Amino acid sequence: MINVSIQELKSGFAAWAGKAAAGETIQVTRHNRPYVLLTGCTPASVYRGSRVGLGELKPALKGPTKGRWRCVLDEDREER
Repeated sequence: MINVSIQELKSGFAAWAGKAAAGETIQVTRHNRPYVLLTGCTPASVYRGSRVGLGELKPALKGPTKGRWRCVLDEDREER
C-alpha cells in the first residue's frame, strides 16, 4: 500500500489513478491521518450469447432513407 497526502494526490491525480487502475492500493492521508483508500475497479461482466451478431437488420423507417443506412451497417457486420 502506498501512502500519499491529499495535496500530492491533487497535483498528480492522473498518475495516481493510473497506479490504482494497475492494481496498487493507495491510501490518501489528510493531516497525516488515513482519509481515503484509492483502488482500481473490476470491469462489469458482460454476457454474450452464442447468437450475438447473427441477427438480421430490419429498418425502422423504409421510406425516407430507402435502405441506404443498411449498407453501412451490413459492412460493419462482415467477417474480418
